[in-house]
Amino acid sequence: MSENDKKYQSSIPLDHEYKALPIPDRWDMSDDEMIAKSEEFYELMKTRHTVREYSSRPVPREVIENCIKAAGLAPSGANHQPWHFAVIESPEHKQKIRDAAEEEERTFYAGRASDEWLGALEPIGTNDHKPHLTEAPWLIVIFAQRTSVDRNGRKFKNYYVNESVGIATGFLITALHKAGLSTLTHTPNPMKFLNELCDRPASEKPEMILVVGHPDEKATVPVHAKWKKPLDEIMTVF
Repeated sequence: MSENDKKYQSSIPLDHEYKALPIPDRWDMSDDEMIAKSEEFYELMKTRHTVREYSSRPVPREVIENCIKAAGLAPSGANHQPWHFAVIESPEHKQKIRDAAEEEERTFYAGRASDEWLGALEPIGTNDHKPHLTEAPWLIVIFAQRTSVDRNGRKFKNYYVNESVGIATGFLITALHKAGLSTLTHTPNPMKFLNELCDRPASEKPEMILVVGHPDEKATVPVHAKWKKPLDEIMTVF
């Protein structure tokens, strides 16, 4: 075996072996049915809003688990599935995350962020006060795994990590919306404090805190957030 072969084998799980499997699920829709389904999904996603005010109404853990299972079905580089979802329900744990996040946010708004960046955030109405981190029933901290360990305990490198985790996060947000829940993507910068608070190794990078729950009765959304680019600005057909 060549050195290149050994190097390659050390970068993949030991149980990795290509085997062909007939497609287990197929769709058989007419063009009209496909158009109707796509329009139906578009109308559903039009009702998704980023929410910053949450009610105290609890959300069953089973809902969260089902949505994370759906996120785990996302495609990923070499099917390594380089993600981990740390789910927080404990009020004490949420308070620790809020305290640490607000400390970083105070530094951000006090000088770390450029005037241009702050100007871009102004129409959204954000600041260093993050009550949603303790008001919402669930927080999901999404971690990207640069490396993983196979079933035999051997470490291997993951590929297309950012792309894979981004797709899984999209699956998760969509699944939560389908379940009737609202979300907020929160990205305090830096986020290294989340590794310690969520007991995750340094090899994992926290990507965001996903706030999950039901909107408060008096919840609002920024007018600016309702503007979306038209189709002719986001699609080119060749």
